[in-house]
Amino acid sequence: DVQLQASGGGLVQPGGSLRLSCAASGLTFDIAPMKWARQAPGKGLEVVSMISNTGITNYADAVKGRFTISKDNANNTLYLQMNNLKPEDTAMYHCSYFRFRGQGTQVTVSS
Repeated sequence: DVQLQASGGGLVQPGGSLRLSCAASGLTFDIAPMKWARQAPGKGLEVVSMISNTGITNYADAVKGRFTISKDNANNTLYLQMNNLKPEDTAMYHCSYFRFRGQGTQVTVSS
């Protein structure tokens, strides 16, 4: 079974940074296309970043230049480095692999 577990969220001040991690198992991780998505209260799910099976990355306009997605294939872990965080980045963040979505981690940006 595919299992995805996100961690690393927390409360941070505007302008701060966080690094989210997603531990993956049950898939061929090094060639797995992965996504980070977020859902703020009362809003729909928004894909913020993707990494293809060949390592090509894409970002939503709202996070471009501030977030970086990466994979550690040796440890089956997906990362999302988030810099210069803004209050509008506040959301529950999930990692996903096709239809599989792990339990999320809450990110709150507030002074």
